[in-house]
Amino acid sequence: MDPHTSAQDVSRCDLCETAVVQMHCDTCLVNLCMACVGDHMMPDQFKKHEIVPFQLRKSTPLYPRCTTHSKERCEMYCYQCDISVCNTCIASDHHLGHKFITILQILDEKKNKIIKAHTELKETIYPTYQDIASDVQNRMSQLEKEYGDLSTAITKHGEDLHREIDKLVKKLKAEVDEMKNTQLQTLQKHLDEINKKIFDIEDEIDAVNATKDSNDLSKLFSVKLSLDKYKKLPPKIVSCTPKFMPGKVQEKELHDMIGAVTPSSLTSGDYCYSMKFSLPEPESVTTIYTGYRYLYNVACLNDEEIWTSGDDNTMKLFSINQGSLLKSITAKSGKIPCDIAVTKSGDLVYTDYHKKSVNIVKNKKTEKMIKLQNWIPLGVCNTSSLDLLVIMYSDDDNKQTKVVRYSGSTEKQTIQFDDKGKPLYSSSGYYRYVAENRNLDICVSDSHAREVVVVNQAGILRFVYTGEQNKSFCPRGITTDSQSHILTADIYNDCIHIIDQDGQFIRYIECALKNPYGLCIDTNDNLFVAQYRNIQVKKIKYLQ
Repeated sequence: MDPHTSAQDVSRCDLCETAVVQMHCDTCLVNLCMACVGDHMMPDQFKKHEIVPFQLRKSTPLYPRCTTHSKERCEMYCYQCDISVCNTCIASDHHLGHKFITILQILDEKKNKIIKAHTELKETIYPTYQDIASDVQNRMSQLEKEYGDLSTAITKHGEDLHREIDKLVKKLKAEVDEMKNTQLQTLQKHLDEINKKIFDIEDEIDAVNATKDSNDLSKLFSVKLSLDKYKKLPPKIVSCTPKFMPGKVQEKELHDMIGAVTPSSLTSGDYCYSMKFSLPEPESVTTIYTGYRYLYNVACLNDEEIWTSGDDNTMKLFSINQGSLLKSITAKSGKIPCDIAVTKSGDLVYTDYHKKSVNIVKNKKTEKMIKLQNWIPLGVCNTSSLDLLVIMYSDDDNKQTKVVRYSGSTEKQTIQFDDKGKPLYSSSGYYRYVAENRNLDICVSDSHAREVVVVNQAGILRFVYTGEQNKSFCPRGITTDSQSHILTADIYNDCIHIIDQDGQFIRYIECALKNPYGLCIDTNDNLFVAQYRNIQVKKIKYLQ
C-alpha cells in the first residue's frame, strides 16, 4: 500500500518515509519518527527546532522571520517601532533605548482584537446590511403595488371620459411609468451598492476565519481590517409615491377633466439606518479641570483639543490628553458667552446674550457675524451643510422662541410653529440649546418646557421627548452622534439621556456625573460632558 496515496494508511515520517510518525517539528513543519529526530536537527545545529509530540503539533507559535536578518526569527516586539524584532536587531543601534516585550506577550492581545472584529463583522455589521437589503427589497415590492393601484385608478377614471381624452390618459400613464422606472432604477442601484458591501463584509469574515485560530504570527500581523468604512451606514432612501388627483367632467379643458399626478420623490435626508448593536457600559476615560467658578459649555475643536466656557468672559482651549490650558480668548463685549460651537474650518463661534450678536474668532480676531434686532441668541451649532443654527427668543412683551438657519450672516430658514400654527418652543426661560442630527433633524433642548423638540430639515415636527416617567426631566446641553442618537444633559438628575432618531429612550449615562451641562462629541463618538458645579469636563466612551 502506497503510504503517500492511501487515505487509510497511518502518518509516516517525512524523512525515512517508512516509520510511523511520533514527533513533529513546529519550526520546520516536518513529521518525524523518534529515530529521525537527530538527523533532522544535525544539518543546522544552531537553528532552534521546536520538537513536540505529533499530537501537539502546531502548538508552538510560528515566529516571523526577521526582514533585516533573514536567518533570525523574531521573538521580541519593539514598542517604539511597532514591529517584531530579532535578537540581532535588539543589539543594533537602531533600537537603542527602546522598550521590548516578548512577542508571545502580545499574541493573545492580537488574537482577541481579531476575534472581536470577527464577532462584530459577523454578528452586528453583516446582519445590519442584510436587514437594509431586505428593507429596500420590500419597499420596491410595495412600490410595484402602489404604482399598480395608481395605474388602475387612472385607467378607471379614463374609462368614464370620452374617447378624445384617451391620448391624454395614455400620456399620464406613461408619466407614471417613467416615475416608477426612475425610482426603481434608483433603488436597484442603491440595493446593488448595499449588496456589494455585504459581499465585501463576507470577504472580510472569510479572511478572519482563515487566520483567527492560527498561531502563525506572520499571518496574524498580515490581517488588516477596516471596520470603520462599514460602520458608516448608507442613507435610507424614502420614496413618496405620487397620487392621482382626478378631475371632474365639466366644461373645462380635457387636461383638467383627467386630473394630474403629484410629483414623486425619492429622498435620503430625513431618515437613515442605524447599526443594530447594544451600547456597552459607559466608561469615564479622562477628566479635565477647567478653573471656572461654574462651567457651562464644551465644544470639540478636534480629537485632541476642546473649547470651554463658564461663568466669566473667557473661553479656554484645553489639551484633552494632557489636561493643560493651551490658550484663552476673551469675549469682545466682556460679558459671559451664552453658548459656543466650532465650525468645520476650526473657527470658534459664540453667542453674546448682552450684545444680541453671534461672533466668530478667526486668526485670533473676533468678528461679528450676526447682529440681531429685538431677538436674543441662546444656543448655537454648526451643521453638515456649513450653516449655523441659532435658537433665540424675543426681548419684547410678546415672548417668542425660534430657530434660525444662517449661511454666513444671511437668514435662510425660520422654525417657530407647527403645522397647526402653535409654537414649537416655550416662550420663557434662558436655557435652550440646539443640535443637528445625522439625518438632518434639528434637535432643541427646552429646559423651561422640560422637553426635547425634534423637527425635520423642513421644520416639520417629528416628535417631542419628555424624559422617563420616573424622573423630573431638566435638559441642558444637547448633541448627536454618528448613529443618529440624540444625547441631552439632565442637570438635576446627574445623567445623560440617550434616545434614538425616532425619540425612543435607549439608556442613561451616569458615570458619577455631577450637574452635567454642556455636551459635545468628537469624530470617534467620544462624549465630553461639562459639569456645572465641579467645573470639570469628563470624557466618556459609550459606543463600541
